[in-house]
Amino acid sequence: QVQLVESGGGLVQAGGSLRLSCAASRSIFKIIMGWYHQAPGQQRELVAQITSSESINYEDSVKGRFTISRDNTKNTVYLQMNSLKPEDTGVYYCNAKEFFRNYWGQGTQVTVSS
Repeated sequence: QVQLVESGGGLVQAGGSLRLSCAASRSIFKIIMGWYHQAPGQQRELVAQITSSESINYEDSVKGRFTISRDNTKNTVYLQMNSLKPEDTGVYYCNAKEFFRNYWGQGTQVTVSS
């Protein structure tokens, strides 16, 4: 089991920045970590993912604006979000993939005002 706790969400104006953090309850050294976005009334979608070897992929709409990173010494993964847009509004969930299991955090709300 892995418990995930997100933090760092909030209300920001368009063009602003936020940094989300996801703290895991144990080592994430071998775990694929990711951030998902769920806009109001929409399905949860992958925003960014980072493997244990730090291979990274981003959803097209966030490329050049968002940066995912991990600190295995702190069992934490981050999502730096710059140049935020109103369409980035929603709940951001941290995800951990270990073997065939998926673990989720409770989510953190991000609201971008225009």
